[in-house]
Amino acid sequence: MTTKRIAFSLLLGAFFVSSTSAQCPIKDSIMGGGNPVMPSAAQPRFPTIGADDKVQLNEEQTNAGDDKESGHEDEYESFNHFRLGGSAEMVSAIKNYGIDRFSSSFGKPKERRATIAIPRFFLSLDYKFSPKWILGAEVEFENGGVGVSLDSDPTEHGKHETEVEKSGEVALEQFHLTRLIHPAFNVRVGHMIVPIGLINPHHEPVDFFGTVRPEGESTIIPCTWHETGLAFWGSLGRGLARFNYQTLLISGLDASRFNSKNWIRNGQQGRFEEDRLQCPAIVARVDWVGLSGLRAGASFYHCGDAGMNGDQPSAYKNKFPVNIFSIDAQYESPYVIARGNVLSGTVGNAHLLSQGSHEAQASASDFDQSSVARRALNYGGEVGLNLRNLVGNPQLPELIPFVRYEYYNAQQEVDKKGTRFSEMSTGMKTSMWVFGLNYRIGNGIVFKADYTTRRIGDEKN
Repeated sequence: MTTKRIAFSLLLGAFFVSSTSAQCPIKDSIMGGGNPVMPSAAQPRFPTIGADDKVQLNEEQTNAGDDKESGHEDEYESFNHFRLGGSAEMVSAIKNYGIDRFSSSFGKPKERRATIAIPRFFLSLDYKFSPKWILGAEVEFENGGVGVSLDSDPTEHGKHETEVEKSGEVALEQFHLTRLIHPAFNVRVGHMIVPIGLINPHHEPVDFFGTVRPEGESTIIPCTWHETGLAFWGSLGRGLARFNYQTLLISGLDASRFNSKNWIRNGQQGRFEEDRLQCPAIVARVDWVGLSGLRAGASFYHCGDAGMNGDQPSAYKNKFPVNIFSIDAQYESPYVIARGNVLSGTVGNAHLLSQGSHEAQASASDFDQSSVARRALNYGGEVGLNLRNLVGNPQLPELIPFVRYEYYNAQQEVDKKGTRFSEMSTGMKTSMWVFGLNYRIGNGIVFKADYTTRRIGDEKN
């Protein structure tokens, strides 16, 4: 089945207030040139757009690949003691499909509907105890925050239920203490972003063209993914041989929350007052930033037994190891911006996980919610053209038309050993095209509009 959506959004930018100035130029944290390896909570990710700023951006990119050693303190040079930042999104959409795409293997029959929402509002801050000790925090208000609301459950034929969470959440996404030691080695402890994939380390709305986050990664892995633990990070090398790295030891995923629709996405801990650290996870990420305007990265996640991190680990008699590998890249010049990613992962003994605690979750529909996949896959890419710079007239509005393609499948491979699942569901196999336009007004305001078309399953329509 093919589904379509037209969406419009307004990004009310990233604002920035510090103890030394009301506003300052902000570098892109992923493009090198002395930019932070592991961004702090309060630092917004995009500069004010204008003719003068474009010149400044070009100068920063020109110096990005030289032999000057990247300073680990650059991230915090713009303020003396305290800074506050944040961003907000508003999205309106017109859709031609219903709310339950899992009512059959090929999605929901057509249903025209219009929506409007405020998906996210962020508040973030940094505080310097000294030039070497910095406290960072970020709070996200998602879909209006929490409260009491009426929710419609598509898996129960539209039954209405009273929900305490008001279909949203208030989440502490970052709360950490950083010790700056040396450009090649620094330490951070606390609650922080897990840098797996393209979107998690670059999840601000200006880091992607669409009105919403890329659908693939945000469907099969937690997004924004944040866990508590210990991190080491730094920058190594010079010139073309310059790399940024991060290594983390964090709380692992909870296998009892894995499912067929979203693979491991719901396995992020945080439901209880305390996270289980029975089987922590190891995360590693490396980004090559030796060439001006180009960043290419790879990340890896390993949790030896996600079953140990549930509230009832004794219910499992086997181990459920989780491994995720991702490669991604971004190229940005005054004329072209391009991004791409490939993410794949596996859950060991997935057939036993499906056969066990998730058996009771199977619905009466022909889409089986209890079959957790052994492997999930996502890949995609997007490219945009800066028309103002291509024409060479700084008086023109900054318009960026773009196109994006994406494929994802939360059930790319199902382990059929010892289970009753005879076939892999095609309901999660999705390929999609997004066409749209970004209009950067300046002062941190971006208007976005896009048109999305999806093909669900194997049939062509």
